[in-house]
Amino acid sequence: MNNAEVRQLLTKIAAGCDASLAELYDQFAVRLYRLALAITGRPTDAEDAVAEVFLVMTRRPASLAAVEQPAAYLATSVRNVVGRQIAKREKDRTATEQLFTRQTEATLQTPTDERSEQLRQALGRLPESQREIVALKIYAELTFAEIAETLDISANTAASRYRYALEKLRDLLAGEET
Repeated sequence: MNNAEVRQLLTKIAAGCDASLAELYDQFAVRLYRLALAITGRPTDAEDAVAEVFLVMTRRPASLAAVEQPAAYLATSVRNVVGRQIAKREKDRTATEQLFTRQTEATLQTPTDERSEQLRQALGRLPESQREIVALKIYAELTFAEIAETLDISANTAASRYRYALEKLRDLLAGEET
């Protein structure tokens, strides 16, 4: 679905068309979930973030008509929700939550082969700014221009952070093979 078609869906949602909201969800939910999961590492938080983004759309549909870059808008929305989740989690961290975290990580719904686990751990060792760019590029399938808009940085900065992240991942994974 191209940008114009998605903008058309947003206009229909702004006009109150529930079927268009369902179609938008079908088009973007998986990408947004992957993005949220890559940032949080927690399937339930990722699910909650996607649900909240679409819930907010139902509360303020009129604002959607003005969205020019839908993919970037949705990625930014997920990123904002996840940011609030992380801030709240850090503020409210308790022993019970730590137990929950261990249980959740044990049941992550990602591939379980050894190489996937190595990659997940290597991603976790990247600086947050690089990890976020990788997540936006791979999981949200955004262009560098859309990433730039989402993060309020230049497209060149987004591309260079992505390149540095890939180099660092390559080094981290090569170090684990030896």
